[in-house]
Amino acid sequence: MANPIRNARIASAAIALLLTSGCGGSDQQNAAPRKDFSIGWSIYAGWMPWPYAQQAGIVKKWADKYGIKINVVQVNDYVESVNQFNAGKLDGVTVTNMDALTIPAAGGKDTSAIIVGDYSDGNDGIVLKNAAGLADIKGRTVYLVELSVSHYLLARGLSTVGMKLSDVRTVNTGDADIVGAFANPNATAAVTWNPQLTEMAKAPATKLVFDSHQIPAEILDLLAVDTATLKANPNLGKALAGIWYETIGLMQQQTPAGAAARAAMAKMAGSTPQGFDAQLATTHLYGTPKDGVAAITSPALGSTMTKVRDFSFAKGLFGAGAKSADAVGIALPGGKTIGDPANVKLRFDPTFMEAAAAGKL
Repeated sequence: MANPIRNARIASAAIALLLTSGCGGSDQQNAAPRKDFSIGWSIYAGWMPWPYAQQAGIVKKWADKYGIKINVVQVNDYVESVNQFNAGKLDGVTVTNMDALTIPAAGGKDTSAIIVGDYSDGNDGIVLKNAAGLADIKGRTVYLVELSVSHYLLARGLSTVGMKLSDVRTVNTGDADIVGAFANPNATAAVTWNPQLTEMAKAPATKLVFDSHQIPAEILDLLAVDTATLKANPNLGKALAGIWYETIGLMQQQTPAGAAARAAMAKMAGSTPQGFDAQLATTHLYGTPKDGVAAITSPALGSTMTKVRDFSFAKGLFGAGAKSADAVGIALPGGKTIGDPANVKLRFDPTFMEAAAAGKL
């Protein structure tokens, strides 16, 4: 790829089925008070504040405040980062709402989303060659990373023009290979994310016909933490919220300090400041604790997660043993549960964002 910054938010069928076989959550009964924690991240514009915070000493500042140590660990492959979290090798991980549900939660690991950082606001999209609009996709072969947020975006897009996934044929294509695949004259439809999306949209006779801006707040980027670890160590959640909001507060400043922070993040992502800013422009950042609390407590979150879990179940991402979309319970703020209340494995927990919003960290 011309630009190595990438949103490799992938949940492959093989990995999902492996994890739903029961390897997740094995350490949850052993959670106890601890002092040393590891948080995994992978390269994506909305997640670059984490490594920057470590480099700038913000991680150490907040960890010291609570008498703990936090290691912010880069995992080069996104799926592997979620896999490591599921296996208990990481205490927390940067992850999308769909993958938090279909990998650790569906695998039996009780997982808490404690920070809702942003949503894709145009970073993911559908491109067609020689087309007037999305309706022209009917009958075409679509290149995409199957069983990923791209697949979800395709399903959502098709629903807006009265179509179903059965109206197209999909070809599983790795994110590193999709630009080259779309360059083939015979390839006329694809779904991907930035920076590949921007590059592919420049091809002759190519049009961006649908993007995540049209389904706001459905592709969410989260920080998820093992629920039992968090319960035994609430200071971890407090420190993580403090780190996050101090860092994104700095990066949003239109000052030399803010520009320097964004430039450092761009460098860590292998991008330029201009390229990084372009990705931020299609990333809706929940820039304050108040914004994050509003997002996680909004009734819209329940509607979004219902769509996501219905798609995930339909594509077999809850595993062979799941009998319905209700198999995995999702706990929302205010005591509401989607799915089986006796099997809640994904929790949207506003506690630490609320503490940050109230100035009580």
